[in-house]
Amino acid sequence: MSACPLANSQKTHNMTFTHFIKRPVLSTVISIFFVLLGIIGLISLPIEQYPDVAPPTISVRTTYTGADAQTVLNSVITPLEESINGVENMTYMTSQATNDGSASITVYFKQGSDADMAAVNVQNRVSQAQALLPAEVTRVGVTVTKQQTSNVIMFTLTSKDGRYDDEFLTNYNEINVIPAIKRINGVGGVMSPGMKTYSMRIWLEPDKMKQYGLVPSDISGALAEQNIEAAPGKFGEQSDMAYEYTMRYKGRLKTAEEYGDIIISSDHNGQTLRLKDVAKVELGGLVYSVSMKNNGYPSVMGMVQQIAGSNATKIAEDVKAELERQAQSFPPGVEYKINYDVTEFLFASIEEVIFTLVITLLLVFLVVYVFLQDFRSTLIPMIAVPVALIGTFLFLWIFGFSINLLVLSALLLAIAIVVDDAIVVVEAVHAKLDQGYKSALTASIDAMNEISGAIISITLVMSAVFVPVSFMGGTSGVFYREFGVTMAVSILISALNALTLSPALCAILLKPHDGEHEKKMSFVDRFHAGFNYQYEKILEKYKNGVAKVIKHRVMAGLSVVVGIVVLVVTMATTKTGLVPDEDTGVIFCTVSMAPGTSQERTKEVVSQIDKMLASNPAVKTREQLLGYNFIAGQGSDQATFIVKLKPFEERPAGFLYNLSGLWQGDGIMRFFVNPMSYTSVLGMIYKQTAEIKDAQILAFAPPMVSGFGATNGITFSMQDKTGGDLNKFFEITKTYLAELNKRPEISNAMTSYNPNYPQYMVDVDVAKCKQAGISPQTVLSTLQGYYGGLYASNFNAYGKLYRVMIQGTVDSRKNTATLTNIYVRTPSGMSPVSEFCSLRRVYGPSNINRFNLFTCINVNASAAEGYSSGQALQAVEEVAAQVLPQGYGLDYSGMTRSEQESSDSTAIIFALCLVFVYLILSAQYESYILPLAVILSIPFGLAGAFIFTELFGHSNDIYMQIALIMLIGLLAKNAILIVQFALERRMTGMAIRYSAILGAGARLRPILMTSLAMIIGLLPLMFASGVGKNGNQTLGAAAVGGMLIGTLCQLFIVPALFAVFQWLQEKIKPLEFADDNAHVDTELLQYTHPFGKSKLLTKS
Repeated sequence: MSACPLANSQKTHNMTFTHFIKRPVLSTVISIFFVLLGIIGLISLPIEQYPDVAPPTISVRTTYTGADAQTVLNSVITPLEESINGVENMTYMTSQATNDGSASITVYFKQGSDADMAAVNVQNRVSQAQALLPAEVTRVGVTVTKQQTSNVIMFTLTSKDGRYDDEFLTNYNEINVIPAIKRINGVGGVMSPGMKTYSMRIWLEPDKMKQYGLVPSDISGALAEQNIEAAPGKFGEQSDMAYEYTMRYKGRLKTAEEYGDIIISSDHNGQTLRLKDVAKVELGGLVYSVSMKNNGYPSVMGMVQQIAGSNATKIAEDVKAELERQAQSFPPGVEYKINYDVTEFLFASIEEVIFTLVITLLLVFLVVYVFLQDFRSTLIPMIAVPVALIGTFLFLWIFGFSINLLVLSALLLAIAIVVDDAIVVVEAVHAKLDQGYKSALTASIDAMNEISGAIISITLVMSAVFVPVSFMGGTSGVFYREFGVTMAVSILISALNALTLSPALCAILLKPHDGEHEKKMSFVDRFHAGFNYQYEKILEKYKNGVAKVIKHRVMAGLSVVVGIVVLVVTMATTKTGLVPDEDTGVIFCTVSMAPGTSQERTKEVVSQIDKMLASNPAVKTREQLLGYNFIAGQGSDQATFIVKLKPFEERPAGFLYNLSGLWQGDGIMRFFVNPMSYTSVLGMIYKQTAEIKDAQILAFAPPMVSGFGATNGITFSMQDKTGGDLNKFFEITKTYLAELNKRPEISNAMTSYNPNYPQYMVDVDVAKCKQAGISPQTVLSTLQGYYGGLYASNFNAYGKLYRVMIQGTVDSRKNTATLTNIYVRTPSGMSPVSEFCSLRRVYGPSNINRFNLFTCINVNASAAEGYSSGQALQAVEEVAAQVLPQGYGLDYSGMTRSEQESSDSTAIIFALCLVFVYLILSAQYESYILPLAVILSIPFGLAGAFIFTELFGHSNDIYMQIALIMLIGLLAKNAILIVQFALERRMTGMAIRYSAILGAGARLRPILMTSLAMIIGLLPLMFASGVGKNGNQTLGAAAVGGMLIGTLCQLFIVPALFAVFQWLQEKIKPLEFADDNAHVDTELLQYTHPFGKSKLLTKS
């Protein structure tokens, strides 16, 4: 008997797929190809923590030496901002002017715009404004750089015993280490907060200057005239001489001695006045306002930043290798330490996810084995899953994605869906064999003819769920795209498997079921027999249950309404967020002292905090930055700590560790507090520093998504659009913050801005200047020369170019009394500066910020325990509406801005997903009514996901939404299978009610299998401990809750809905039984006698 005629009779159906069953080698080759290409993709994919979501940012920086914030704002920032504003693709810009004379503008661009183009455009706008800038600024230059948003590694050079000071280390770092690291592929730049770069310091002594009748500009004049490079030419060019000689001038001076010998004046008597007679000359540092210590010893830091789209792991490896290589030639006593390495958390969390992946696979196979009861059948899904997962990497590589936590989570969820496809096939073939087929081949062919339609529709539906997700814009869009594409691809590959590889394997591996021989029952057999007996009982009960539900259709209808209501309510009450905070092993701690505190006093407090940190058992190293604050910027009253916690292995956490406390002498303590976790370290810092009264101390973990600034939490700017007084603006902001802090959603809202820095206002008496015959400018430039410092010239050393700086000696600018010793040259001789100007005490800010051209005050707020950032944002808005007067507003920046923009689109996306599913099913069933049976059953599962998310106290973030999208797909899949089978029974002429009951009964086993596989498989995720646990728990809880509640409701509701909608459908368009004899014949074939079977075959 040949199977050919049978295959031909199916031509209308699925001729193509039966080929694969008969050609198993072809099927396996296709799969092997996927695996090989997938492995190639896997090797070449970059590894990151999250996809690159930060918008491109361009930073514009310059300095105006000696100027205060207001001056910098008026003369430097305003012209630049006016010019840059509105550059192509820009979203917003911020700027800061400080009392150190530094100006920085940061321009943010649309997500996905080209950073290089942005840099070029900004550079062009800056050069247009160049003419409006002060001469001192154009001399220093305005730098435009692509802001490299994320630090990959922070390293420290330090000496074991403190034998080198930070000036030596800074320069060693800048001459030897940083240039080597900058050459590493993918490194965007290396920032070092250390500012003690070598520079030739000329310290003027006012009394001697007065004695010789000199002012600072004379000195810079002498430098300009004698510290120069020149090109005198050659002897003997174009002549008949035997040799040519090049003339060389000694060029720029190199050593402090040479500078000291510069001649300022020489008279007829041969009396020469040299620079060393009026000033001390030494090789010193450029800026003295920032100093660093590591574990109490002088040090210098380097922050390595990556170029967008480069592979963080590769960079981190190369940087560490380069540091190792450099360390070979370090001076004795110098060593390097790594303070922060992104990849540590990354690898630890990836390890965790892969571990979970393996456990999930094993649990899934266990479930499958229990249901199918034969090892051969279990092999088929076991082969199908890795093929689909590994094959996915090929497409990730083609689409230019990276391996990151989201992609791995996607694969974890994909396991459930992929296994499902294989199970559906194996189940269908088993059903045929149970009906008494004697050949696995014909069983496979017939089974495939029955279910290939369902598989294709399922695949289309699943992919349809993930397609609209990929079109989302903004930050969360990038997240969803990676996730959606990963899922869609693994589903497509798995469908291909289900249509080719799985049936081919079924035809080879499965055996026809023999009649039960008498044989001794082993334990496994007894277990299976018991399981089957129980399953049959459950199936009977289930069918009765379904029948009851179909009888009481109104109840079914009501329950759908209830399901939707529960979904809407839980969706509204669950807190929202973008990504959960994790323990990354690093903590930042910023210190702000009272305004104007000197560096010495700040140093005392910082050392005090340093001792506290040193005593904490979880802390490995502590790096202190004196004079610089991640949030407030530079200033003598600011400091920052970068605290590195011990590696994850030394800080165990999680359920098992907590449990082991019971017999390790900790009792149940570990369940309540883990002194090694980052939250308790933060708590300790706050607790210990509470006694330090005059400092404002903030400790926080670095943000999870890099590229949005240094802090976690909510960032926004209060804007003053009236252009009014800063003090009034500050008062309004204070009132606002006081009101905001009263809200339960906000744990603390604060600003590091303070307009009360003690300052002196210099008033120049113009009339007196004119009488003496000088201009006010002369007075001010003299002040600048002694107090502010002048950048006078350059010199070369160590293969680099350094600055020559002129400034009064430290003693000559200690306090206001020193003004009387400073003299200005007038036509009638030297006069003290104090004659021409007076000082008054005023208060002002140490820096002025602007947001989109308006003065602003930056605020950091964090949401209170149990509230999400979404609710906190709402509070921010409401208080603003109540408190802020006309002309004042607020605007979000950083991560908060992205979150603000993304929250609107989520609902639309989910609606779109459902619409897509509905339309595809309508096409499949040729009916606009029947698909409602599938669609209306989905809300139960989604509501289940939200209920579990709330129960476990997670928030509705990216991970949760990923689980939701996957649930829409999986739940739709279960419903489709029930409807498909019921429909087929209806087509044979069975009554609607019975076709619904039997269709559901026939699908109970595979649905229970996949749902249980999914639920049990994700349990390790739901109770994840270890690194990156918060994201995993959110994902697990939502998926498990959705599957559990969704499946239970669906099993009863879908058949009832089918009965209702199919009845409606037939009211509109009655069933026609086409002359589909062939199809009916194969249906009958299953039940006919072997003798009659051959007759039927020959007939067809």
